[in-house]
Amino acid sequence: MENQIKNIEFSKALELANLVEYQEGKVISVTFAQNNAVSITLFAFGKGEGISTHAASGDAMVYILDGKAEITIGNETINAEKGQVVVMPANIPHGLVATDNFKMLLVVVRK
Repeated sequence: MENQIKNIEFSKALELANLVEYQEGKVISVTFAQNNAVSITLFAFGKGEGISTHAASGDAMVYILDGKAEITIGNETINAEKGQVVVMPANIPHGLVATDNFKMLLVVVRK
């Protein structure tokens, strides 16, 4: 049977935040799973980097592993930091900018 999760070691305890490194002026990502039902991606954003406003076809949940970001959902802005989680509903425009070096785990769940 083919593994459904990729780009991560199996059967080992790992520090999630250490699986992706900051690079100044860049957004770095590692995709762990992507199919019609779910997408799981780990990101590292250099300070000032971000994701432009867009709408996703599924509910998107970000768990902040390190740093701080300003997350916009519709007309609302949320300042989120390490240890917090933010859920962005499907089909609502959202985006973010790293106000400090910032790492997050993104999980998108679709019908």
